[in-house]
Amino acid sequence: MAIVPEDSAVRSPRVRVAMVAVATAVVAADQVSKALVLASHPVAGTGWAAVRLVRNPGASGGIGAGYPVLVTLAALVIAGVAAALAVRARGRAVAVCLAAVLGGALGNLSDRIFRSPGFGRGTVVDWIHLGWSSGSFNVADTAIQIGVLGAVIAMFASERAQKAGQPREHVNPG
Repeated sequence: MAIVPEDSAVRSPRVRVAMVAVATAVVAADQVSKALVLASHPVAGTGWAAVRLVRNPGASGGIGAGYPVLVTLAALVIAGVAAALAVRARGRAVAVCLAAVLGGALGNLSDRIFRSPGFGRGTVVDWIHLGWSSGSFNVADTAIQIGVLGAVIAMFASERAQKAGQPREHVNPG
């Protein structure tokens, strides 16, 4: 095990491969789950969790539903920002979490580009419904939320360690 300065973590080929793998896995899981739901049109479950097919023309919670092209452009910007931040991240955990955000953004963006009613106006397929929520979401949304939360936690942990006088280093298993 070698100690590697945190600043060089994302420059590591292993970390870059992990970032690409995470983003790709999120897009794949999102699109496969949407395809399965669309193929079977299930409405299943009661209580705290259910499968409900919803086509969302807007952003989270239907925000901007009347402006699908604007929402598509915003999603494109978010994907670009997530990618830029991921490759500039100082730590592995932050980089991988931002790769999950990128994968989620790309999963939903692909719906907006390739799904009906047409290029840049497509609706996002949401299908996970929790009983205490009024809306539905999908795997991409979950990856975005978990990725943002994980990146914030990792950044705070790094900052806290730095303030405590610990070097900003992490263990490189390779």
